[in-house]
Amino acid sequence: MWVALYTAAIVAVNWMFTAIAPWQTPLGDLYLANIVVGFVFVLRDYAQRDLGHSVLLATAAAGVLTWFMVDPAIAVASITAFTLSETADWAVYSWLRRPLSQRILMSSVIAVPLDTFAFQYLAGYLTPAAFMTEVASKALGVVIVWYLLRARDRRRAITA
Repeated sequence: MWVALYTAAIVAVNWMFTAIAPWQTPLGDLYLANIVVGFVFVLRDYAQRDLGHSVLLATAAAGVLTWFMVDPAIAVASITAFTLSETADWAVYSWLRRPLSQRILMSSVIAVPLDTFAFQYLAGYLTPAAFMTEVASKALGVVIVWYLLRARDRRRAITA
């Protein structure tokens, strides 16, 4: 279920970049997708729990769907950005032997700005407003997942 939601969310957010006009701000264009994209990272974390590092196959599938349904340039930017951030996540997950909640938080410090910059630069949507908003959106999503996982771990520790 998480994998299907993750794949659909990537395509939906990529579609939003091309279909919904941006808001003009003093710091540059701001897209609705910059605000909601944080939830894609949440879904990726859950999909990664189901698939492990094979989550890149779901990312590739979303890229193919984006290529045909949205825009090839957006698909290339999306696949590149997700691959870079997934590689950063893989490094953190593979080398740190910490609880999942901590690994998610630590990997996001690297993956979120890397993914955001790569996508926005390659897709031609990079503005200070878009970058800051998207990083904040993704960070909020990550903090929510971190909090939920930490609460779950604490409940398990109490019952054990």
